[in-house]
Amino acid sequence: MTVGIVGAGQLGRMLALAGYPLGVDFLFLDPAARPPAAALAPHLHGSFSDRRLLGALARRSEVITFDWENVSVAALRALRQDVRICPPLAALAASQDRVSEKRLFERLQIPTTRWRAVGSRRQLERAVRDIGLPGVLKTRRLGYDGKGQAVLKSAADVAHAWRELGAATLLYEEHIAFTHEVSIIGARSSAGEVAVYPLGGNVHSQGILRLTRAPYGPSSWQQLAKRYLARVLEHFRYVGILAIEFFVQRGRLIANEMAPRVHNSGHWTIEGALTSQFENHLRAILGLPLGSTRALGYSAMVNLIGRMPPARELLAFQGLHLHDYAKAPRPGRKLGHCTFVARTRAERDRWARGLLAILAPNTRIP
Repeated sequence: MTVGIVGAGQLGRMLALAGYPLGVDFLFLDPAARPPAAALAPHLHGSFSDRRLLGALARRSEVITFDWENVSVAALRALRQDVRICPPLAALAASQDRVSEKRLFERLQIPTTRWRAVGSRRQLERAVRDIGLPGVLKTRRLGYDGKGQAVLKSAADVAHAWRELGAATLLYEEHIAFTHEVSIIGARSSAGEVAVYPLGGNVHSQGILRLTRAPYGPSSWQQLAKRYLARVLEHFRYVGILAIEFFVQRGRLIANEMAPRVHNSGHWTIEGALTSQFENHLRAILGLPLGSTRALGYSAMVNLIGRMPPARELLAFQGLHLHDYAKAPRPGRKLGHCTFVARTRAERDRWARGLLAILAPNTRIP
């Protein structure tokens, strides 16, 4: 059987690596000439919205999925009605627009930030008066890894942010004084079977994920996040992997955003869980039983950003698992990650702090 994947980045690459032991083949569509996943499977070279190429992808695949959320919903909806696409396009569309995402959280009674949609300078000023400063101004679409957003602390910041971002439709939200950032990841199959991973604790630097540790936090956070995740999965009759990121403020979980795909904060599951998020995504969309999400220890995943350290230096850390995405170096670009699975939480945290002291010494780890 063949899975068609719109996007051939590192997430697509890891899906292929997880799928080959199951006897699954892959076909990718991506505008890049040499994307990371192209080394592993055939690659249709062209735009995500190219109807001809999407048609070819559909004809040659049992099911279509995607490895990031900024693909054309309209183009996918234009495919034949009998084409299976997982996760559902309604979830993809909601994740592409921050306003739709906020409204979804509110409809499902999942706590989120106070926010306002912004379409003009006057609306921005009104939103700042209503919500107050500090706040965060974000583009409604296409923002990721800290792009397309600005923190506003003063009236001068408001004017500057409008000059920088005002050409796009925007969202203004309160700035949360959080103590932790966490993410919950789970899979739902077409039969309604659900499998949820232990909560991950995330550390960002300059808007980019640097570190995830899992399992993380008290059981009360896990149960609350799992309950919120279940509401979204049921709402969409979801099939595949879904991730939701939260801020934690005085034990309260406040939803930040969701991702209808395999997620960077779930990379630890490759070595750290009985079944990886990548394998469970494939199991879900192919109608196979879901695998156990049980953690095999205490995991830390560190992203390698901007430059790839020599493998010899990284592999000198005993127990380290290295993943090189075969991408050209560029400031702010995720080039790979490494994972360590420890027997105790303390051992894991010592390892994470030691590696980040070398790779990103200015990163603050709670």
